[in-house]
Amino acid sequence: MDCLFGLVGKDYVITVADRAQARSIVVFKHDEDKIFNLDTHMVMATSGPQGDRANFAEYIQRNIQLYKYRNDLTLTTKGAANFTRTELATFLRKSPYQVNLLLAGYDEKVGPSMYYMDYLGSMHKMDFAAQGYGSNFTLSIFDKYYKKGMDLEGGKEVIQKCIKELKKRFLINAPNYIAKIITKDGIEVIEMN
Repeated sequence: MDCLFGLVGKDYVITVADRAQARSIVVFKHDEDKIFNLDTHMVMATSGPQGDRANFAEYIQRNIQLYKYRNDLTLTTKGAANFTRTELATFLRKSPYQVNLLLAGYDEKVGPSMYYMDYLGSMHKMDFAAQGYGSNFTLSIFDKYYKKGMDLEGGKEVIQKCIKELKKRFLINAPNYIAKIITKDGIEVIEMN
């Protein structure tokens, strides 16, 4: 029931997640942050069962920090995405995590980028992406309104259209959303209601 989506703009990436933590027919809370900061310029939006989501995200977060301390290098967004995909594929053969991800970041040389990953370990670089049931509604909005290289205000408008559509048409009520915007200056958090 989680809903993740995001887009890559001219010099930024926006990732959005609903804030509901639910299981079966019960909503436990409406203020969960499903977007984990991996470093100062990289985030990972997660969906799936709470235990799998939190454990896998913290595992990736800590290993990226460990890599930085051991090698005195920060992983690029592509490097972190490849590491994460490899770990998903490895765990798939041991004790699988049912986690779907959007990993987004900003690198000095490459600029903004976003990677779509599913629980089977497949990965693809995307200009816009959505995970979960909400993707049935948001992908059509991205198809219609997304333009490559759009400015930040245009990106925010597209995101607002996605949230409005979800609130209007989606059977499952998710009243609160959180967005994280990644630019060369770092990560900015915005509450979207």
